[in-house]
Amino acid sequence: MNRAAVGHGTFGGVLMGIYPALIMGDILKTILLASIGAIVSFCVSLLLGSLTKRKK
Repeated sequence: MNRAAVGHGTFGGVLMGIYPALIMGDILKTILLASIGAIVSFCVSLLLGSLTKRKK
């Protein structure tokens, strides 16, 4: 049996098992919060990078 096929089948099974429990509002809220977190993380990384360059 192909390892990739087993992995895809396992992922599909998990997704189909979780799907009924998911609510669309929760998915949208998660996407929004993840986007905000990524933007804040990027901005903090830029700020810290500029602060460390100044000290050198």
